[in-house]
Amino acid sequence: MTYFRHAAIVAVLAAGTTAASAQTTVITREPIESQTVVTSEPLQLTPVQRRTVYRTIVRDRVVPAEPTIEYRVGARVPDRVRLYSMPQEVVVEVPAIRSYKYMVVNNRVVLVDPVTSQVVDEVVD
Repeated sequence: MTYFRHAAIVAVLAAGTTAASAQTTVITREPIESQTVVTSEPLQLTPVQRRTVYRTIVRDRVVPAEPTIEYRVGARVPDRVRLYSMPQEVVVEVPAIRSYKYMVVNNRVVLVDPVTSQVVDEVVD
């Protein structure tokens, strides 16, 4: 009889362990590759948008950047260069450039991605 009682207790404990396992919460995280940064398409401005950007920014009379450094599309801008936020007037007319900063070099408006510090476009009159 004692043997039967021990067998019953073992069976109940085994069933309880299985039930407890079914209630365990498992938390999973998304794989790291799903957290990659998506780069946006290259900035493409129409001639009218370019004219609006250039005329508005040149009219603001900002301090020009160092002309001794060559700033070209794809080049990284040094940290010491002062970048300006887009004027609200330009952002209203050309919303695509809202997130960019700019500087003026040799009568050219150089658009810079502030996240990467790379030149994304150059606007001239």
